[in-house]
Amino acid sequence: MFFWLSKILSFLIAPLTWIYICLLLALFLRKNKLKKYFLIASVALFFIFTNAYISNFVLHAWETQAVPMKSLNKNYEAAIVLGGVSFWDHEINRIQFGRSSDRVFQALELYHLGYVKKIILVGGSGSINYPEDKESIEIKDYLMNLGYKSEDIIIESQSRNTHENAKYTKQVIDSLGMKGPYIMVTSGFHMKRAQLCFQKYGIESTPYSTDRYSGELIFDPGKIFIPNTGSIQAWDVYLHEILGLIIYYFKGYI
Repeated sequence: MFFWLSKILSFLIAPLTWIYICLLLALFLRKNKLKKYFLIASVALFFIFTNAYISNFVLHAWETQAVPMKSLNKNYEAAIVLGGVSFWDHEINRIQFGRSSDRVFQALELYHLGYVKKIILVGGSGSINYPEDKESIEIKDYLMNLGYKSEDIIIESQSRNTHENAKYTKQVIDSLGMKGPYIMVTSGFHMKRAQLCFQKYGIESTPYSTDRYSGELIFDPGKIFIPNTGSIQAWDVYLHEILGLIIYYFKGYI
């Protein structure tokens, strides 16, 4: 139930959904005054959500900022890498990586340079249509095809959300007798919720943010006046995280 509810809420809080609803109301309402108000609202929302300067400012304040690799110690037992970075393309029968795959590749660099001994890939299926697609298994198979040692790539393949990421990862590391320390590798926008969920299960880790949506806070007229579709995505992930934190708080997950 919670899995399906999260999908519905994600749709309802999406910036494009708000703009679309305002435009529909402006088009179909009979009262001219209300039509005018909703038309103005749709234009205002479009300006806010496509404004790269505003989205950069908000995400810069929200994201857990990345740290230089050299600031880390070379003593981590494992990097915990959260999923949501890929999907299985059934048409061509191979894995496809998305933007957040930076999590995986940053973790591989930590592994190659000796900062971590093992990599824990976390995540099962987040798909409604293909519940049998287990992301961590697919990524491990991909890495093994590249020559990585099976024993160094640990998987957790049951979870469907961040709360379950922590719950089932706890079971995996306990079954293997792992004691840490750990480094958590996930997107900067997702790090706060991820850390709180894992701490709830007694898993402490050093945050290692990847896949940043924000950059330097510099004035750029182009970012203010030229609509940017990437800003809509940035707002989407930000609002999703805010909603996730609120729901997780009331459900006792954090």
